Amino acid sequence: MTEAKTGTSAYPASADSYELDSVADCRPGCGACCTAPSISSPIPGMPHGKPAGMRCVQLDDDARCRIFGRPERPTVCASLRPSPAMCGDSRAHAMRWLALMEQATQPSTPR
Repeated sequence: MTEAKTGTSAYPASADSYELDSVADCRPGCGACCTAPSISSPIPGMPHGKPAGMRCVQLDDDARCRIFGRPERPTVCASLRPSPAMCGDSRAHAMRWLALMEQATQPSTPR
């Protein structure tokens, strides 16, 4: 199978997404998916969730999730499936992509 290298993880070139088996599969120092999107559900240390663009308090100094794989991790976080389109080749790419998804999924405001 042909692979495309993205960050420190290899993705199958034809895959739309891949399963994240462990926190170690993430690009070191990234944490974009824990910063760019808003999270409306409670997070330990953030009982009202977090707004878009704010770093989650559960990210450690290496941008790794402290509650990865634990029951208190929000369902929305556990259900996020990274993909080559989302992660791209840099944290900056991931932040831009996730910010666009955040905007695209906001409820429309009545005029």
